[in-house]
Amino acid sequence: MRSTPVIIIGAGAAGLMCALSAAQRGREVLLIDHANKPGKKILMSGGGRCNFTNMYTEPANFLSQNPHFCKSALARYTQWDFIALVAKHAVPYHEKKLGQLFCDNKSSDILGLLLAECESAGVELRMDTSVQAIEKTAEGYRLQTSMGPLACQSLVVATGGLSIPTLGATGFGYQIARQFGHSVLPTRAGLVPFTITDQLKDICAELSGTSVDCLVSCNDQAFRENLLFTHRGLSGPAILQISSFWQPGDSVEINLLPDHDALAWLQQQQAERPNSELKTLLGEVFTKKMANLLAEHWFVSKPMKQYTPVELQAVANTLGAWQLVPAGTEGYRTAEVTLGGVDTREVSSKTMESLKSPGLYFIGEVLDVSGHLGGFNFQWAWASGYAAAQYV
Repeated sequence: MRSTPVIIIGAGAAGLMCALSAAQRGREVLLIDHANKPGKKILMSGGGRCNFTNMYTEPANFLSQNPHFCKSALARYTQWDFIALVAKHAVPYHEKKLGQLFCDNKSSDILGLLLAECESAGVELRMDTSVQAIEKTAEGYRLQTSMGPLACQSLVVATGGLSIPTLGATGFGYQIARQFGHSVLPTRAGLVPFTITDQLKDICAELSGTSVDCLVSCNDQAFRENLLFTHRGLSGPAILQISSFWQPGDSVEINLLPDHDALAWLQQQQAERPNSELKTLLGEVFTKKMANLLAEHWFVSKPMKQYTPVELQAVANTLGAWQLVPAGTEGYRTAEVTLGGVDTREVSSKTMESLKSPGLYFIGEVLDVSGHLGGFNFQWAWASGYAAAQYV
């Protein structure tokens, strides 16, 4: 039986951060993962450039049944701490918008610095290692694995959620949590595109690839970002953000003219350009193709002077408060995060240690903490991994 003080299951963002931070404290750490390579989600994130944190990170950017839980860890390892680590490794980066920080080159720069820190701190990393069983012992935990039996004092679960199963995501972390008496809150796909099945699907398919600035709202939440039409429905940052607050059957409202009061703008156009056709005016705000399609499907396009006040109000309602009920989402296949997870009321917010089973820790996405789009989920991985590392 091989015994190591700290074993971490999961070599993603949270697991790597926890491993390097614990090893820097002088702890002997074995980091294992069933995948063939570490940090696969890091590599594909941010379109291959890794949106590694957000300058405006604060607890309000996170969803959880227990909203106070994330505060302690986020305060102790901030975005500025991770930015300092990025600077230490001379990784070039830039702010894209809204505080979102991306690598100038590629995501492997972030994975590279984490692996370099792990190596210099003496972390042992073993990939292609699966865990068949875990049991509690007087000293800690015993694991049956594909590299043989292992024992540890502190066991850290950094297995992530269910999003993007092609990268190896499984529900294993939830299984471990339940085994040791934890509640797992219902999970669902978050930061995920919507699918549309009604007549709108044809418009979406025809406009596939078209992006438009808009304000999207649902269930008292609103996000001003770009919307992207796809062959299957709607995507883009605004849709991904609102998807985390949407439930099946809910209506989503989209304001396609977020810089204008739609009715006032139309009335102004009617007064100033009475002979211009509606689709011509819309073509100055949207792409010509989108203007023509909207005019064709939603309105009867005619010269502005021919619209009655009632008709103009109807056009304004459609442009400024387009209501739709998505058929569903694309699910875990393309979701950036998993909502729900291990109930944080049963975990210490200071140490990330289980309140049910001493020596067992949960970090990262496996917990019921999910960030908004824009680097917040990585910051949670860094912060929760660092927090646990101070106590394992």
